[in-house]
Amino acid sequence: MPKAFFFAMAEGRMQSHKPFVLFVCRHNTGRSQMAEAYLRHFSGESVDVASAGTTPHEAVEPVVIQAMAEVGIDVSAAQPKLIEQGIVDRADLVITMGCDVHGVGRVDDDWDLPDPKGQPLSRVREIRNMIKHKVQQLASSLKQQTS
Repeated sequence: MPKAFFFAMAEGRMQSHKPFVLFVCRHNTGRSQMAEAYLRHFSGESVDVASAGTTPHEAVEPVVIQAMAEVGIDVSAAQPKLIEQGIVDRADLVITMGCDVHGVGRVDDDWDLPDPKGQPLSRVREIRNMIKHKVQQLASSLKQQTS
């Protein structure tokens, strides 16, 4: 369970019911989109989840869409979004994805993950699997805390 999860609980930011998790990276076209999709996949309606970027690009990386489709998760309609202070303030957990982001205001955890941009599909699959593992741990922790 991430240390940030315990800090959020201790500070009273974690709700006793439906938590809200925000994943943040620079462009919101790869890692944060995969993390959002996986948490939604694993947690369903029991968790609110969003992703955003400090300098979002036009669209999710095509290779990310392909890698997620291979595991039955469709992110083709996902749109990169600009992070706003209101969404950070609303979040119970703010998780960055290993990129040097500024202007987020608060970061509860950083997942130090490689950027899939410009990588071959084989490398994006590895990154996808790293994200899946971290999100599974997070989903399990959230389930335990809200049960």
